[in-house]
Amino acid sequence: MPQHRPRKRFGQHFLHDPEIIERIIAAIAPAPGQCLIEIGPGKGALTVPLLQRAGELHVIELDRDLAADLIRRCHGIGTLHMNCRDALDFDFGDFSADRKSIRIVGNLPYNISTPLLFHLLDASAHITDMVFMLQEEVVDRICAGPGTRIYGRSSVMVQARCLVDKLFTVGAESFTPPPKVASAIVKLVPRPRTDIQDHKILAEIVRQAFSQRRKTLRNALKGRMDEQQMQNLGIDPGLRPEQLTVEQFVRIANSVKREA
Repeated sequence: MPQHRPRKRFGQHFLHDPEIIERIIAAIAPAPGQCLIEIGPGKGALTVPLLQRAGELHVIELDRDLAADLIRRCHGIGTLHMNCRDALDFDFGDFSADRKSIRIVGNLPYNISTPLLFHLLDASAHITDMVFMLQEEVVDRICAGPGTRIYGRSSVMVQARCLVDKLFTVGAESFTPPPKVASAIVKLVPRPRTDIQDHKILAEIVRQAFSQRRKTLRNALKGRMDEQQMQNLGIDPGLRPEQLTVEQFVRIANSVKREA
Protein backbone atom coordinates (compact mmCIF):
# COMPACT_ATOMS: atom_id res chain seq x y z
CA MET A 1 0.00 0.00 0.00
CA PRO A 2 1.47 3.43 -0.97
CA GLN A 3 2.62 5.74 1.82
CA HIS A 4 0.03 8.40 2.68
CA ARG A 5 1.33 11.87 1.88
CA PRO A 6 0.22 14.59 4.32
CA ARG A 7 -2.36 16.87 2.73
CA LYS A 8 -1.82 20.55 3.33
CA ARG A 9 -5.48 21.44 2.81
CA PHE A 10 -6.38 19.22 5.77
CA GLY A 11 -3.58 20.67 7.93
CA GLN A 12 -2.09 17.21 8.44
CA HIS A 13 0.89 16.75 10.76
CA PHE A 14 1.16 13.21 12.09
CA LEU A 15 2.28 12.59 15.66
CA HIS A 16 4.92 9.86 15.96
CA ASP A 17 6.76 10.43 19.28
CA PRO A 18 5.94 7.45 21.60
CA GLU A 19 6.79 9.42 24.75
CA ILE A 20 4.43 12.25 23.84
CA ILE A 21 1.74 9.79 22.79
CA GLU A 22 1.93 8.07 26.19
CA ARG A 23 1.76 11.42 28.02
CA ILE A 24 -1.36 12.39 26.07
CA ILE A 25 -3.03 9.04 26.73
CA ALA A 26 -2.21 9.42 30.43
CA ALA A 27 -3.77 12.90 30.42
CA ILE A 28 -6.93 11.52 28.77
CA ALA A 29 -7.06 8.42 31.03
CA PRO A 30 -9.55 6.53 28.83
CA ALA A 31 -11.56 3.73 30.43
CA PRO A 32 -14.13 1.15 29.31
CA GLY A 33 -17.71 2.40 29.32
CA GLN A 34 -16.85 5.99 28.45
CA CYS A 35 -18.25 7.58 25.28
CA LEU A 36 -15.05 8.80 23.60
CA ILE A 37 -14.82 10.78 20.36
CA GLU A 38 -11.50 11.44 18.65
CA ILE A 39 -11.33 14.28 16.12
CA GLY A 40 -8.73 13.99 13.35
CA PRO A 41 -7.23 10.57 14.15
CA GLY A 42 -4.89 10.71 11.15
CA LYS A 43 -2.72 7.58 11.11
CA GLY A 44 -3.99 6.42 14.49
CA ALA A 45 -1.16 7.42 16.83
CA LEU A 46 -3.73 8.10 19.57
CA THR A 47 -6.53 5.97 18.16
CA VAL A 48 -4.91 2.60 18.74
CA PRO A 49 -3.98 3.13 22.42
CA LEU A 50 -7.34 4.81 23.08
CA LEU A 51 -9.15 1.82 21.58
CA GLN A 52 -6.98 -0.64 23.49
CA ARG A 53 -7.87 1.00 26.80
CA ALA A 54 -11.50 1.98 26.18
CA GLY A 55 -12.62 -0.90 23.96
CA GLU A 56 -14.87 1.40 21.91
CA LEU A 57 -14.16 4.68 20.14
CA HIS A 58 -15.93 7.08 17.78
CA VAL A 59 -13.64 8.94 15.36
CA ILE A 60 -14.23 11.82 12.96
CA GLU A 61 -11.89 11.84 9.96
CA LEU A 62 -12.43 13.90 6.81
CA ASP A 63 -9.68 12.19 4.76
CA ARG A 64 -11.30 9.04 3.35
CA ASP A 65 -7.96 7.41 2.53
CA LEU A 66 -6.82 7.74 6.13
CA ALA A 67 -10.21 6.55 7.36
CA ALA A 68 -9.99 3.35 5.30
CA ASP A 69 -6.43 2.66 6.51
CA LEU A 70 -7.47 3.25 10.11
CA ILE A 71 -10.40 0.84 9.90
CA ARG A 72 -8.01 -1.87 8.66
CA ARG A 73 -5.41 -1.05 11.29
CA CYS A 74 -7.89 -1.16 14.18
CA HIS A 75 -9.58 -4.39 13.12
CA GLY A 76 -9.67 -6.78 16.06
CA ILE A 77 -8.52 -4.20 18.64
CA GLY A 78 -11.94 -2.93 19.69
CA THR A 79 -15.11 -1.37 18.30
CA LEU A 80 -14.24 1.57 16.05
CA HIS A 81 -17.06 3.81 14.79
CA MET A 82 -15.82 5.79 11.77
CA ASN A 83 -17.45 9.09 10.79
CA CYS A 84 -16.03 10.34 7.47
CA ARG A 85 -17.04 13.97 7.71
CA ASP A 86 -15.97 17.45 8.69
CA ALA A 87 -15.96 17.94 12.47
CA LEU A 88 -17.27 21.49 11.92
CA ASP A 89 -20.49 19.96 10.54
CA PHE A 90 -20.80 17.25 13.19
CA ASP A 91 -23.71 17.78 15.61
CA PHE A 92 -22.18 16.80 18.96
CA GLY A 93 -25.36 17.72 20.84
CA ASP A 94 -27.50 15.46 18.65
CA PHE A 95 -24.90 12.69 18.90
CA SER A 96 -25.11 12.70 22.68
CA ALA A 97 -28.93 12.86 22.79
CA ASP A 98 -29.38 9.15 23.58
CA ARG A 99 -25.99 8.67 25.26
CA LYS A 100 -24.35 9.63 28.49
CA SER A 101 -22.00 12.61 28.49
CA ILE A 102 -19.22 12.44 25.93
CA ARG A 103 -15.45 12.98 26.12
CA ILE A 104 -13.70 14.53 23.11
CA VAL A 105 -9.99 14.28 22.30
CA GLY A 106 -7.71 14.81 19.34
CA ASN A 107 -4.85 16.44 17.52
CA LEU A 108 -6.96 19.20 15.98
CA PRO A 109 -6.09 20.47 12.48
CA TYR A 110 -4.49 23.84 13.19
CA ASN A 111 -6.18 25.51 10.22
CA ILE A 112 -9.66 25.04 11.77
CA SER A 113 -8.87 24.79 15.49
CA THR A 114 -10.43 28.10 16.61
CA PRO A 115 -13.77 27.75 14.76
CA LEU A 116 -13.90 24.11 15.87
CA LEU A 117 -13.45 25.12 19.51
CA PHE A 118 -16.31 27.61 19.19
CA HIS A 119 -18.44 24.87 17.56
CA LEU A 120 -17.71 22.55 20.48
CA LEU A 121 -18.61 25.23 23.03
CA ASP A 122 -22.16 25.14 21.70
CA ALA A 123 -22.34 21.47 22.76
CA SER A 124 -20.53 21.92 26.08
CA ALA A 125 -23.59 20.91 28.12
CA HIS A 126 -23.21 17.40 26.69
CA ILE A 127 -19.44 17.11 27.20
CA THR A 128 -17.54 15.85 30.26
CA ASP A 129 -14.14 17.09 29.14
CA MET A 130 -11.91 17.72 26.11
CA VAL A 131 -8.19 17.08 25.71
CA PHE A 132 -6.67 18.58 22.57
CA MET A 133 -3.37 19.15 20.86
CA LEU A 134 -3.41 22.69 19.48
CA GLN A 135 -0.98 25.28 18.23
CA GLU A 136 0.69 26.59 21.40
CA GLU A 137 -0.21 30.16 20.47
CA VAL A 138 -3.91 29.19 20.43
CA VAL A 139 -3.61 27.45 23.80
CA ASP A 140 -1.88 30.48 25.30
CA ARG A 141 -4.64 32.74 23.98
CA ILE A 142 -7.49 30.71 25.44
CA CYS A 143 -5.64 30.48 28.78
CA ALA A 144 -4.72 34.19 28.90
CA GLY A 145 -5.93 36.45 31.69
CA PRO A 146 -7.19 40.05 31.48
CA GLY A 147 -4.57 42.75 31.11
CA THR A 148 -2.30 40.62 28.94
CA ARG A 149 -1.50 41.31 25.31
CA ILE A 150 -2.96 38.00 24.08
CA TYR A 151 -6.19 38.13 26.10
CA GLY A 152 -9.06 38.42 23.65
CA ARG A 153 -12.27 37.00 22.24
CA SER A 154 -11.25 33.33 22.41
CA SER A 155 -9.97 33.79 25.99
CA VAL A 156 -13.32 35.15 27.17
CA MET A 157 -15.58 32.79 25.23
CA VAL A 158 -13.73 29.61 26.19
CA GLN A 159 -13.17 30.55 29.84
CA ALA A 160 -16.82 31.61 30.22
CA ARG A 161 -17.87 28.02 29.43
CA CYS A 162 -14.90 25.91 30.53
CA LEU A 163 -12.13 25.50 33.06
CA VAL A 164 -8.91 25.59 31.05
CA ASP A 165 -5.60 23.91 31.85
CA LYS A 166 -2.48 23.97 29.67
CA LEU A 167 -0.82 20.60 30.38
CA PHE A 168 2.47 20.54 28.42
CA THR A 169 4.12 21.60 25.18
CA VAL A 170 5.07 19.41 22.22
CA GLY A 171 8.00 20.18 19.92
CA ALA A 172 7.80 20.19 16.13
CA GLU A 173 10.15 17.19 15.96
CA SER A 174 7.36 14.99 17.34
CA PHE A 175 5.46 15.27 14.05
CA THR A 176 5.80 14.24 10.42
CA PRO A 177 6.05 16.62 8.66
CA PRO A 178 7.18 18.96 11.46
CA PRO A 179 4.90 22.02 11.74
CA LYS A 180 6.41 25.50 11.72
CA VAL A 181 4.90 26.23 15.13
CA ALA A 182 5.07 24.76 18.62
CA SER A 183 2.13 22.73 19.93
CA ALA A 184 0.59 22.21 23.35
CA ILE A 185 -1.86 19.91 25.09
CA VAL A 186 -4.83 21.60 26.75
CA LYS A 187 -7.65 20.22 28.87
CA LEU A 188 -11.06 21.89 28.84
CA VAL A 189 -13.71 20.96 31.40
CA PRO A 190 -17.15 22.50 30.75
CA ARG A 191 -18.49 24.33 33.80
CA PRO A 192 -21.48 22.50 35.36
CA ARG A 193 -23.31 25.81 35.48
CA THR A 194 -22.65 29.39 34.40
CA ASP A 195 -24.34 32.75 34.98
CA ILE A 196 -24.68 33.36 31.24
CA GLN A 197 -28.30 34.16 30.38
CA ASP A 198 -27.89 34.30 26.61
CA HIS A 199 -24.81 32.82 24.93
CA LYS A 200 -25.54 34.53 21.63
CA ILE A 201 -25.66 37.99 23.22
CA LEU A 202 -22.42 37.29 25.11
CA ALA A 203 -20.74 36.27 21.84
CA GLU A 204 -21.97 39.46 20.13
CA ILE A 205 -20.77 41.70 22.99
CA VAL A 206 -17.34 40.08 23.11
CA ARG A 207 -16.95 40.18 19.33
CA GLN A 208 -17.93 43.86 19.18
CA ALA A 209 -15.63 44.81 22.06
CA PHE A 210 -12.52 43.08 20.73
CA SER A 211 -13.05 44.20 17.16
CA GLN A 212 -12.17 47.65 18.53
CA ARG A 213 -9.88 46.62 21.37
CA ARG A 214 -7.85 49.85 21.32
CA LYS A 215 -10.98 51.86 22.11
CA THR A 216 -12.44 52.34 25.57
CA LEU A 217 -15.62 50.47 26.46
CA ARG A 218 -17.75 53.61 26.11
CA ASN A 219 -16.77 53.69 22.42
CA ALA A 220 -16.30 49.98 21.71
CA LEU A 221 -19.80 49.12 22.98
CA LYS A 222 -21.56 52.23 21.67
CA GLY A 223 -25.10 51.32 20.65
CA ARG A 224 -25.18 48.41 23.09
CA MET A 225 -24.69 50.11 26.44
CA ASP A 226 -24.15 53.68 27.62
CA GLU A 227 -21.72 54.95 30.27
CA GLN A 228 -24.32 55.15 33.03
CA GLN A 229 -25.39 51.56 32.48
CA MET A 230 -21.75 50.44 32.72
CA GLN A 231 -21.26 52.41 35.92
CA ASN A 232 -24.43 50.86 37.36
CA LEU A 233 -22.78 47.47 36.82
CA GLY A 234 -19.65 48.64 38.64
CA ILE A 235 -17.64 48.75 35.42
CA ASP A 236 -15.47 51.72 34.45
CA PRO A 237 -16.44 52.83 30.89
CA GLY A 238 -12.89 54.17 30.47
CA LEU A 239 -11.42 50.66 30.52
CA ARG A 240 -10.33 48.89 27.35
CA PRO A 241 -11.83 45.48 26.48
CA GLU A 242 -8.65 43.54 27.39
CA GLN A 243 -8.88 44.91 30.95
CA LEU A 244 -12.28 43.32 31.67
CA THR A 245 -12.61 39.98 33.42
CA VAL A 246 -14.72 37.17 31.97
CA GLU A 247 -17.24 37.76 34.77
CA GLN A 248 -17.56 41.44 33.82
CA PHE A 249 -18.27 40.54 30.17
CA VAL A 250 -20.96 38.13 31.39
CA ARG A 251 -22.41 40.87 33.58
CA ILE A 252 -22.61 43.24 30.60
CA ALA A 253 -24.23 40.58 28.37
CA ASN A 254 -26.82 39.71 31.03
CA SER A 255 -27.68 43.39 31.43
CA VAL A 256 -28.14 43.76 27.66
CA LYS A 257 -30.37 40.65 27.73
CA ARG A 258 -32.55 42.15 30.48
CA GLU A 259 -32.90 45.42 28.58
CA ALA A 260 -33.79 43.70 25.27
